[in-house]
Amino acid sequence: MKSGLMLGLGETKKEIIQTLKDLKLVGCMYLTLGQYLAPSEKHFPVVRFVPPEEFDELAETARLIGFSGVAAGPLVRSSYRADQMFETGQGMSKVA
Repeated sequence: MKSGLMLGLGETKKEIIQTLKDLKLVGCMYLTLGQYLAPSEKHFPVVRFVPPEEFDELAETARLIGFSGVAAGPLVRSSYRADQMFETGQGMSKVA
């Protein structure tokens, strides 16, 4: 099972980590973490731009929790390199 989170909508680090733990408990093995970008001015605004270093930290936390594959970065989207993640059982934490 794979899931993905978009960050920058006002969530706290504590909420993110709890969500990662919950996902792992229900059997999630693969994870993507990306930056929410509002498609237009009519959409919900970005609350915060998550720095790349924080994506790296969250990816490491996800691996410590037990995820087999993690892709995390500002431009990562739900299907980001999904084929590679499933083929190798690994993700990429430093992505553009």
